[in-house]
Amino acid sequence: MITVMVCGATGKMGREVIKAVHNDPELQFVGGIDPKQAGEDAGTAAGIEALGLPLYETLTAALADKKPDVIVDFTSPAIIFENAKIVLGAGVHMVIGTTGLTAEQREELATIGRANHANCLVAPNFSLGAVMMMKTAVNLAPYFPNVEIIELHHNHKYDAPSGTAVLTAKLINEAKQAAGAVGAEDLTRESLPGARGAKVDDVTIHSVRLPGYVAHQEVLFGGYDETLTIRHDSLSRLSFMPGVVLACKKIVDKPGLTYGLEHYL
Repeated sequence: MITVMVCGATGKMGREVIKAVHNDPELQFVGGIDPKQAGEDAGTAAGIEALGLPLYETLTAALADKKPDVIVDFTSPAIIFENAKIVLGAGVHMVIGTTGLTAEQREELATIGRANHANCLVAPNFSLGAVMMMKTAVNLAPYFPNVEIIELHHNHKYDAPSGTAVLTAKLINEAKQAAGAVGAEDLTRESLPGARGAKVDDVTIHSVRLPGYVAHQEVLFGGYDETLTIRHDSLSRLSFMPGVVLACKKIVDKPGLTYGLEHYL
């Protein structure tokens, strides 16, 4: 049985993670961290039955009381780096769904994790469908070098462009570079960088933030007299739970820091 704590336990994602972990026979939920409702029963706060497990005010207090196998973090970019240093420094594996970590910060966390035998997964998206979308985009990129991304999220999302869109763009660029001359002539070279959205290398990303959306992304490829579009839609936060549960189960066997859920599939 793998024991799991949830940081950001009373947020929209945190509550779903608690339910998913509690309902999985191979995982055991042992407590949550959220200063907004510290002291309350974690099950009640998540919208299920009382579990007799507390919500802690801080990570430090939680780890002083019990040491789980895994901590799942869905908090905010402002605190995720410090949270991760505390968790990995305590020798606890960590599944991170919070965006905002830089490459330099991920490298520092990898060093801390190695020193304390604690593994870490940083995943911009836990949806299995989103991972397949990115994989398909990578396969198409050498043949359709003209590509843009539209990502649409709810209006409370902190970052723009999304971590999923940025990772998709980076993977597409890597695939195009690896393919060299394979593919049609790139027809977008004369466009102004950043004129129509954020730029990640050669890929333009358009971000939409409106009420009513959850998480959606289109990857649009343009060729000679044809277009090809890949679209993925997460209709609720439940779509992320199979990936979170999978990560909790596999992280023990994935040494170091891993970036992207695709490496766990």
